[in-house]
Amino acid sequence: MIVILAEKPSVAREIATLVGAKTKKEGFIEGNGYCITWAIGHLVSLAMPEDYGFQGFKREALPILPRSYLLVPRKIKKDKKYIADPGALKQLKVIDILFKTCSEIIVATDAGREGELIFRYIYQYLNCNKPFKRLWISSLTEKAINDGLQNLKEGSVFDGLFRAGHSRSRADWLVGINASQALTVSMNDSVYSLGRVQTPTLSLICKRYMEYSSFTKKLYYKIELTHQKEGVVFRSLSADKWEDKQKIEPALKLIEKQSESIITKVETKTIREESPLLFDLTSLQKRANELFGFSADETLSVAQSLYEKKFITYPRTSSKYIPEDLWPEIPSLLKVLSDDSRYINFLLKLKLARLNKKIVNDVKVTDHHGLLTTDRLPSTISAMEESIYHLIAQRVWESVFEPCVKKQTDITLNVLDYGFSFKSTSIMELGWRAIRKELSTNDDEVIVELPDLKQGDKLKIQEATTLEKSTRPKSLYTESTLLSAMENASKEVEDKSLQSVIKNTGIGTAATRASIIETLLKRDYITRKAKSLVPTEKGLKVYEIVKDKLISDVLLTAKWESAFKEIEENKTNMEDFHRQIEDYTIEITNELLSIRSNRETDHLSCPKCKQHTLQLREKVVKCLEPECDWILFRDVCGIKLSVDDVTDLLEQGKTKLLKGLISKAGKKFDAFIILKEDCTTGFEFNNK
Repeated sequence: MIVILAEKPSVAREIATLVGAKTKKEGFIEGNGYCITWAIGHLVSLAMPEDYGFQGFKREALPILPRSYLLVPRKIKKDKKYIADPGALKQLKVIDILFKTCSEIIVATDAGREGELIFRYIYQYLNCNKPFKRLWISSLTEKAINDGLQNLKEGSVFDGLFRAGHSRSRADWLVGINASQALTVSMNDSVYSLGRVQTPTLSLICKRYMEYSSFTKKLYYKIELTHQKEGVVFRSLSADKWEDKQKIEPALKLIEKQSESIITKVETKTIREESPLLFDLTSLQKRANELFGFSADETLSVAQSLYEKKFITYPRTSSKYIPEDLWPEIPSLLKVLSDDSRYINFLLKLKLARLNKKIVNDVKVTDHHGLLTTDRLPSTISAMEESIYHLIAQRVWESVFEPCVKKQTDITLNVLDYGFSFKSTSIMELGWRAIRKELSTNDDEVIVELPDLKQGDKLKIQEATTLEKSTRPKSLYTESTLLSAMENASKEVEDKSLQSVIKNTGIGTAATRASIIETLLKRDYITRKAKSLVPTEKGLKVYEIVKDKLISDVLLTAKWESAFKEIEENKTNMEDFHRQIEDYTIEITNELLSIRSNRETDHLSCPKCKQHTLQLREKVVKCLEPECDWILFRDVCGIKLSVDDVTDLLEQGKTKLLKGLISKAGKKFDAFIILKEDCTTGFEFNNK
């Protein structure tokens, strides 16, 4: 009997159908000499500190550096404690029995680092030592699965992938557990969460927010001229700019007296705009966020659903290319797509003999190739699935079309001693832009057809006006631009000499960046404001504490991602790397334990016992004197009291006017919070 272990029940059902297994049992499907079972994600994970005997947050126990890493069944939270997940225990028992009675194991978890880790942790936890083979596929179509089963790979081929996954898992455990506990112990006012990738990502968001908030815009002025020739109206802009509006007036009056300008330079060049590459996961998430406002996590979830329904290839890819041996299948994919009404004309435009092969590159294909559609055209799918599917389908068409050829003309002209310029772009060959033009109304390409202009020509000035402009800060991060920053971490390092060290290296991976953003949202460190990601008060507080600490170092985190790849390729020793992580953990733990807590309330005294023993926590302000029970809840009628509010209340007896409080009846009202003589709080209204 052969056991096939899939990552999810839905994938197991697909494989079972193809191998002729039809009898459904508790936790597996049986038949034709096969038993197909499933993992339901991470059934087994690294043990938590309490599993090693560490209880609570204790300074003397840190850092926690296990000699060996225990594996335990997945845990869930119940009554403020973590217990083994009954569902995980039940499924592990099924897998254990099947592993012990089978003649062969086939691994069919997702073909990537995490999928490999899911299987190996189960395999190790169950103390299994039977040989296994690997089903390595990039789509769940019948053809892909059958081809994969006919070409199973030896399990040992993927030992490097497991080592990389295990190294990442241990590094995240060491850094996350120790840093979180160290900061919690130091601050002694709330439970904090820090992480190897999570905290540098928070730092990116907070730093950009602080720069944006403190930016002082400066006004400046330019002169714009309106011209017309042969019925075409166009505008030119001055090369000079003025910071004082009054100083621009003399120049504007002189120019207004002139009826024409002289063209001093005409430069025309041909630009070949290459077709875009296929989507990898990150670029798909960025595009979906820009066009539809989908979060990175939503896009990944939808893409995963489309993959499991056999409509697209494996989504957790970090490559935008395909291997040479897949190229012959592209024309048939395009023919399948052309059965959809919105693509029906593209096959006529496309000369199959001249397909653009720029997406073919064996060297740049990682674990999986770029995102492709499959030989199945979807019919009934959700609106979100429809949007993501056709985004991928459109990109497949665009990638194989010829370049778009443009003619760009730059014009320089003079009025008196003042220089002006403008440029125009005209399309010579649409190429791949023919797809974008028909399928998207979001294209930002602006095309201007100008009349024939030559050096020495005179252009009439119809109007001269002053344009007010201002300097702008870097925009707040959206999920799209944050994904770019995470993917290209070297660009976020201010020291130019260090950028080359981590060139083309990011923090996190294509498969994990969405979960990092979601973690920051769940921790209440960041929030969504329109399309932007901005830090909360809690997130800014954490940032201020750790911004100069090693835990926030984007450069170091990015270098580790490179190390994981080198471990996978057997270029770096896993245990040597682990010792480096342990040294780093000791350093960051000592850094965080040295932080002095409660700086915000050090100057405040308890209104009841008059001692300087107040502690500011996430939800309360509490006196730490053993015999004093004074406490102030920070959440009042839907509004959280800030540090300034608490300070005003304790020093002046009342807060500023708080607006938008919500009564039990759901009505909004404004009021002051006052401190009464008995040290309790109450409301005071403007009219009383």
